Amino acid sequence: KGLDFAQKTGQFIAPLIKGTLEQGIGIFHDKLCYIRWERLNRFIVQVNTKMEQQGIDEILKPIPLKYMIPILQGAALEEDNDLQDIWVRLLVNTICKESIELKRVYIDILERLSPLEAKILNTIYRLSFEKNRDRALLTYKLPDEVEFEEQKLKENQKLHNLDIELALANLARIGCIKLEATVGGGEYFSLVNMTLLGAKFYEACTLQNSSN
Repeated sequence: KGLDFAQKTGQFIAPLIKGTLEQGIGIFHDKLCYIRWERLNRFIVQVNTKMEQQGIDEILKPIPLKYMIPILQGAALEEDNDLQDIWVRLLVNTICKESIELKRVYIDILERLSPLEAKILNTIYRLSFEKNRDRALLTYKLPDEVEFEEQKLKENQKLHNLDIELALANLARIGCIKLEATVGGGEYFSLVNMTLLGAKFYEACTLQNSSN
């Protein structure tokens, strides 16, 4: 099956580069495999570095294979360093903190995050979830800042940014925030609420004495 897949991939790549089938297969094997190896190597280095920085020299909890494989796959496929670093922190917390229990949903969330969405999550959940879980957050200053809605929403505090709206829509889809609803039941992006899942995911991916 692996050879068949390489053959099909080579057939797909070859006309795109106006090359031969052999060139297409070579690109698949050499370049893509090298990229994944390079990214996985960075992941391993960062995990060891974070453990050293945290003063951790012993793995307290082993990770079930059903979680370890998707973590390695996700980290190896992630091309953005900031997002890969979240994989790093999730793994370090999982193996070194008794208070952090790895959930499959955390892996699912991380596989679906864009850099912008990760930044928005960090901005929101830097605030205390326990103190603010019932308070609506104004989104018009995202991705860098949020404010609390203390009084009636002003016109200049409404969100008018398609990229942020799409990011919020995805974060709501994966359960990390809750969107306010319009009178007619539609999506309203100017106000959001934290969720328990979002808070626990953020906790699992945040190292002690770290802002990320």
